Amino acid sequence: MQEKTLTIINKLGLHARAAMKLVDTASRFQSSVHMRLNNQEVDAKDILQTMSLGAAQGTEVHFTIEGQDEERAIAAIENLIQNYFGEDG
Repeated sequence: MQEKTLTIINKLGLHARAAMKLVDTASRFQSSVHMRLNNQEVDAKDILQTMSLGAAQGTEVHFTIEGQDEERAIAAIENLIQNYFGEDG
């Protein structure tokens, strides 16, 4: 199991486009990918659940990934977030 807390750094937070990119990235892997913000935990492969977190810029989100490709999955998610979801920042 891989666990990591990542900060949402893009200006608009986890809005629809960014959430979709996160879901697409998580869905490329067989591992289960869950996100937790405060006391709410969601499946990061589900767009509605992911958007329901309402993670704004500066929010720390805790990821838990479990499965055979968990290391590649967390690396891809971290890269996506660190690159502002492919947006300008």
